[in-house]
Amino acid sequence: MENVKRPWPALWSLVIGFFMILIDTTIVSVANPAIMDGLHADINSVIWVTSAYLLAYAVPLLITGRLGDRFGPKNLYLAGLVVFTLASLWCGLSGDITMLITARAVQGLGAALMTPQTMAVITRIFPPDRRGQAMGLWGATAGVATLVGPILGGVLVDGLGWEWIFFINVPIGIVGFVLAWRLVPTLSTHPHRFDIVGVVLSAVGMFLLVFGIQEGSTYNWGTITGVISVWGLISAGIAVLVLFVIWQALNKGEPLLPLQLFRERNFSLANIAITTVGFSITAMSLPLIFYYQLVRGLTPTQSALMMVPMALISGGLAPVVGRLVDRVNPKYIASAGLALMAVALFWNAALMAPDTSIWLFLLPSAVLGLANAGIWAPLSTTATRNLGPREAGAGAGIYNTTRQVGAVLGSAAIAALMQARLSAELPKIPGATGQSNSMEFSGSLPQVLHAGFSTAMGQSVMLPAAVIILGAAVAMFLAKPKPVGNWDGGSGQSAVKADGGAAVPVGPSAGEGNARAARSGRHVAVPVDAE
Repeated sequence: MENVKRPWPALWSLVIGFFMILIDTTIVSVANPAIMDGLHADINSVIWVTSAYLLAYAVPLLITGRLGDRFGPKNLYLAGLVVFTLASLWCGLSGDITMLITARAVQGLGAALMTPQTMAVITRIFPPDRRGQAMGLWGATAGVATLVGPILGGVLVDGLGWEWIFFINVPIGIVGFVLAWRLVPTLSTHPHRFDIVGVVLSAVGMFLLVFGIQEGSTYNWGTITGVISVWGLISAGIAVLVLFVIWQALNKGEPLLPLQLFRERNFSLANIAITTVGFSITAMSLPLIFYYQLVRGLTPTQSALMMVPMALISGGLAPVVGRLVDRVNPKYIASAGLALMAVALFWNAALMAPDTSIWLFLLPSAVLGLANAGIWAPLSTTATRNLGPREAGAGAGIYNTTRQVGAVLGSAAIAALMQARLSAELPKIPGATGQSNSMEFSGSLPQVLHAGFSTAMGQSVMLPAAVIILGAAVAMFLAKPKPVGNWDGGSGQSAVKADGGAAVPVGPSAGEGNARAARSGRHVAVPVDAE
């Protein structure tokens, strides 16, 4: 563990940036109808405002985690914060949908620089048996951002216009930069060689896969142009990603994706589970927001207020769960949280009809709060528990990549499903344009379309509900965490000490630790400096 006397102020300053990233995502989901109206865009273009951000966010995460190891998490975090803040200003100044999508992609790159550094710092300055509290702060941050983002977004959209959902990031970014500059320690760095071939393969594969899924309904899942088809793009994306994994296995240097980390059972299972979380959380908001605003006629602020129970309960319970995770088997908390999320989403789907009492939606929102509180800390703590300092960047990059891959696929899949269900459920009406008929209307939806639109949105919510069930099943197979000794030099799998510049396991379990390190290919370096 890095020798940091005051880890909590450092973590709090980093959480401001994490908070801003989450706020930005939730603000945009509430503002989608206003952006459609203000920039005269269709639903698929507006969804690309989110998808471009998520894609640009997800693709570089593997390498930005390594960059944090090489140049220091503090430096990478500050650089990303500058990019994110300036791109937010650009988003607000955008005059058309194409410029907004481009600016959102740059914003995603900034977020990709920032995100792995937060988890890497937690891994390096908190011992394994105290990380639950730190990861609990992540959960609380997610809950509060879920509340503040949509409500603040609704107020800004209703009062000042959609542009201000991006302008608000500028002062937050400035404050976050100053605090991080002063409070985040300069942690030890480790030399890395960067796998350029792996970066290219992962980026190309992800782009082909997501673009194919996102644009499938636009081209009726057929030909795009010439010999290029939707399914051809999807198949090519999967093939390139398979090549990426093969290259990582064959690379004798330093691969972008250290496959040996996946020999750790809990690391692998936690990554699968967090992928389903990223998918479901991203996918569930779009149909809910469109239903609230287009069918029920709620304003952005009113639709955001429907999420208040979820945010309050999640933010209040997350720190408690964080402390609990350090004492009990995390798999029971994580699997219960994931199962509760599925229950809440199926409940929402069942309620989505034109004449349902609107207050009834507050009940599944409260269940979502309970679920959310029980997901983040258990999964992240389980994934990072056995990571050493040298692995922190790579492990954090992988974990955040799988979460964002899930979010990208969730955004793309829900867009395709919404289009398909709207085409199936809505009647054809004279004068309507666009594949789904309803998407060219601004403000409110004609009464004749309410029933079909509600049914289509309810059916769409069932997709993230089904995916999160898979996450709950995976979490049940998490192994009970092994007890750790003194992380700074006692017994146990994570204990290290300096011996001529090398990292050597110490204490009664030294032999076991050496054997484990040899099996996993793990190299642990001793920290050297902190501000």
